[in-house]
Amino acid sequence: MNIGLGDRRRTILLVDGDPHARAVLRIALEAAGFSVGEAATNKEGERTALRIKPDAILAELMMEPADAGPTISERLMASGSDIPCYIVSTASDALIGSVGLHEIGVSGVFLKPVDVAIVIQSLTTRFGAGSVDASHA
Repeated sequence: MNIGLGDRRRTILLVDGDPHARAVLRIALEAAGFSVGEAATNKEGERTALRIKPDAILAELMMEPADAGPTISERLMASGSDIPCYIVSTASDALIGSVGLHEIGVSGVFLKPVDVAIVIQSLTTRFGAGSVDASHA
């Protein structure tokens, strides 16, 4: 099943320094019909996003020190990109209400350990597809 309208598969870019966390999401997303790209750092994620032009990005927030500069979503926004970026992090609770997430280009937050069914349902809703059974993922 392709997620989204028409024959085009939606592509999700996973940006996380933890290969296990990327693998869990990649397997679930591919089983649900998404194409998946991966990057281990924000810098690599930014380059990959510009190259593959994903439909959405799921990025771990805490990969780099807090003073390392703008997030991947901020850098992509500054370059004119409108790719929706979602934070996937153990630090998500601290962000909610304390930062204007939309101001820095964040479309949503998923708390680790991530519930893949919620991620898949959120993405399919965003792309206008019907409900997906992610219980096998």
